[in-house]
Amino acid sequence: MEATPKEGIQGLIENWQSDLIAAVSVALIALPLSLGIALAAGAPAMAGIISAVVGGLVTTFYRGGHVSVNGPAKGVIGVILLGIALMDDGSGQAFNYILAAVVVSGAIQAVLGLLKLGRLAEIFHSSVIHGILAAIGIIIVAKQIHVAMGTESDSPSIIQNLIDAILFLPQANPFVVIISAVGLLLLLFHSKISNRFFHFLPAPMWVIALSIPFVYVFNFFEQHTLSFFGKAYEVGPHLLLDIPDSIADSIMHPNFSKIDTIEFWTTVFSILIITSIESLAIAKAVDKIDPYKRKTDLNKDLTGIGLSTMIAGFIGGIPIIAVIIRSTVNIHNGAKTKWSNMYQGLLLLLFIVVLSPIMTQVPLCAFAILLVYTGFKLASPSVFKQAYAQGTEQLLFFLGTMILTLYTNLLIGLLGGLLLALITHMLLARMSIPQFFNMIYRSRTKLIQRPDGGFDLKIRGIGNFLGILKIDKLVAQIPSGADVNIDLSETRLVGMTYMDYLVEFLKMQRESGGKVFITGLDSHVSSSSYNRALKISLTSSAKLSHRQKRLRNLATKNDYQYNSQVDWNTTYLKEFHFFEIRPIERKSNSLKGVFEDLNVSWEISDVTFNEGQAFTAETFNTTLMVLKLNKKIPVFTLEKEGVFERFFDRVMAFTGYKDIDFEIYPDFSRKFLLMGNNESEIRSFFTNEIIRFFENHHIYHLESNGEALLIFNKIKLARTDETIEFIDYAKELAQLLVPKKASS
Repeated sequence: MEATPKEGIQGLIENWQSDLIAAVSVALIALPLSLGIALAAGAPAMAGIISAVVGGLVTTFYRGGHVSVNGPAKGVIGVILLGIALMDDGSGQAFNYILAAVVVSGAIQAVLGLLKLGRLAEIFHSSVIHGILAAIGIIIVAKQIHVAMGTESDSPSIIQNLIDAILFLPQANPFVVIISAVGLLLLLFHSKISNRFFHFLPAPMWVIALSIPFVYVFNFFEQHTLSFFGKAYEVGPHLLLDIPDSIADSIMHPNFSKIDTIEFWTTVFSILIITSIESLAIAKAVDKIDPYKRKTDLNKDLTGIGLSTMIAGFIGGIPIIAVIIRSTVNIHNGAKTKWSNMYQGLLLLLFIVVLSPIMTQVPLCAFAILLVYTGFKLASPSVFKQAYAQGTEQLLFFLGTMILTLYTNLLIGLLGGLLLALITHMLLARMSIPQFFNMIYRSRTKLIQRPDGGFDLKIRGIGNFLGILKIDKLVAQIPSGADVNIDLSETRLVGMTYMDYLVEFLKMQRESGGKVFITGLDSHVSSSSYNRALKISLTSSAKLSHRQKRLRNLATKNDYQYNSQVDWNTTYLKEFHFFEIRPIERKSNSLKGVFEDLNVSWEISDVTFNEGQAFTAETFNTTLMVLKLNKKIPVFTLEKEGVFERFFDRVMAFTGYKDIDFEIYPDFSRKFLLMGNNESEIRSFFTNEIIRFFENHHIYHLESNGEALLIFNKIKLARTDETIEFIDYAKELAQLLVPKKASS
């Protein structure tokens, strides 16, 4: 692996080219999104640009991260809208009051970082946070859908705004809707367009660029009416982005005259909590995809973002946080050091100066559809489905927080959601309030060092979000690279947020070379098969499910090995490209065997992995097989074209991989996508017999890491009969791949 890039000025000198190239892509995405976020929040459009520029130029010089990008993000939209609604007194100073709240929240955030309290964000229940983000998504959609339709809803109620969007549909301005519809189609299908020309610019910039010709066709520059099916509609400059001629004209200053009001401090703490939690969560998510596996100093990052937020607030900007989409783009485009964040700030400043005359020709509906699309992803049906998949109680926390937030505000929604989770934990644990809190704070949880240098972490009592800070102090005593056994056998309840923390520690410790195992959950039950689901100890022994019993019987009948328990050691799977970029949670229900006549071993197991990062991550479960051939084979990936489009890493196509076709086997080449770096070796490997095998057998995703094959079909858990088919398929394939002389 390439050496870790140097830090400071030396890193700037050595990596300026790669950082600058990455920053260009980031700035192109940040430009439309920063303007759109500010507009969606009810702030002047340039407030978003000011925030993004400060996030690049200021945060870079005091930060704990390495390749994350800072600026405004969708999470701040809800808190600013809340603040404006609370403090608007008709004086025209509502946004100036918001700027004051931004300054104060930034100052508190900086102090929290200096006091090393960044870990406080760990105690906020993950389902509650997702509920707040879903509410923010609904708020964004409710406000921006009217801009995208050319309608207007005056109701202060978010729910009524959504209802009005349906009621006002017949009144929608068709010339505005046409532009929005084109933008939406582009966002939906941009990733599916194979022509590289369309990937020259990121999707948000294409939405902006392609909206401008419509402005000329419909002549939005002059106030007039256009007819559509005999009905007249108003179009004009009011539908275009209005920004000042210069950056200096965009500067606004805070007004602290409401600092003694409850509304002001509600806004301050809403901004503080949302931005702190989101920034710290995203910082950890970025660490996972950093190719050099560097770790963010969360306290320093919190202080740096707080100081930047203060500066932004003083000159008219909105709160600054770490932004996951821009950070991901930054990494995927080769950024190596923190200086890429500075470059994107400089480029953004250059772009807005140079492109300012063009940006005033962009219709507001183009920005609105970007935000509607973003808001929908925060509250899409898949988000609700994911909450349910994590447990019925998680769906309760999620929905309760979301509804409370929509009908009150973000701060009440957060506190109410945490209280709901706490009460539910008490009821599930079936104990009195004093007992419950004693089992959190006086639980006799201990860290014991073994003679061999390893550690036993014995967790007792209640393990929920309130106990994370306590366990964090114990974990901090464990050196990097040490082996750890985490025993949960004496816990009454283990919450999902607590399990999140333990699994993240497990991954971090393993990356440093230590072996970590989580044990003692055999007698715990949960309402979901999700491995981090809330678990309660109510029985003295674990019970196998019907599927597990069938797998056990299959193993007994055929002399296979079967283990129903969770196995956290998934290191080998990461040697396959599919799992290089998709974090694996665990594997379980492992079935192992050997094709003795071929000297080929195999393992079938259920694997849980994540797709996406931070708050947008989805969790999937699938059954797969690893077939170890005990011989060297080419590295390649084979799958049916179109079947795994959702999962296949398109980046491969831009890193030397290409589809390898066989002209004499047109059916095979038409059906399958075969990719790999060494084309000549792959062509030699795919003999006539092997090609015919794949043409005539059931389709599987199949991938080689050079010595073994990873095989799976649909992203789902296999039935017992499908498991038997797996084994038969693998044996027939192994007979083709292993030389006859290897038989014994």
